[in-house]
Amino acid sequence: MEKMIFTATHTDKLLNLLSEKGFSYSMANKILRNKDVRVENIKTNENMVIENGTEVTVFYQPDMISQITIEKIFEDENIILINKPTGIEVEGENSLSKHLFAFAVHRLDRNTTGLVILAKNEKAKTELEKAIKNHAITKKYLAQVVGKTNFKNFQFNAFLLKDNKTSFVKIYEKPVKGAVPISTIFNTIKSSATSSIVECKLITGKTHQIRASLAYLNHPIIGDGKYGKNDDNKKFKAKTQFLHSYYLKLDGLSSSLKYLNGKEFIKMPNWFIEKEV
Repeated sequence: MEKMIFTATHTDKLLNLLSEKGFSYSMANKILRNKDVRVENIKTNENMVIENGTEVTVFYQPDMISQITIEKIFEDENIILINKPTGIEVEGENSLSKHLFAFAVHRLDRNTTGLVILAKNEKAKTELEKAIKNHAITKKYLAQVVGKTNFKNFQFNAFLLKDNKTSFVKIYEKPVKGAVPISTIFNTIKSSATSSIVECKLITGKTHQIRASLAYLNHPIIGDGKYGKNDDNKKFKAKTQFLHSYYLKLDGLSSSLKYLNGKEFIKMPNWFIEKEV
């Protein structure tokens, strides 16, 4: 059984406060039903109004993600920067944001690894989301792709259309109804006759942008089960996709986060260090 203690920073119903701390609605209800909440050290199972400044103690069972070692690259009172392992969602049930009791401000696909920022409070969340919206935060990825590439500061501009039912996206060279413009800069880092490692710098950040763009350019990411080819993945014996968020530079932050401007974080993937192309 894990324990979390926090002090309410505003007046609200108990379930709402638990939700703000990262508990799902169903989990918060279960905790409350089991009287696993103490308000000023008194057990309760009521969704009572909690006044600003009240101390709340929560007892809860760790979820599956708690059994996985999460590498923290940087943490202070406002943000957490972690190296996300494969197979974990950033947001939703049994996710990083729930596990770390933090706010997701940007996403990585479930099977994409690497650097991701989470905010520890509402002010930090607002500031980070504003900087990301203004394209002030630099994000770079490494991808191992099928085939020989020779990208040199190649800026790929296109249009992306997402099917909300299947979460599958398509890339178009010209505008189509419902599509959004995307832009990515590609640079070849290593290359051979069979595969290449490509640096991908996001200008825009849309769903599956890198994966779909590289597949459109006939260089799908090795191990990508959605946009790649099964024959290629079997050939390279890939059990997961080789796409990793390796570089983040914070900028465009003001107010309480301006001290983070200019900070750079780098985390190379093991497969880049260990594997020959």
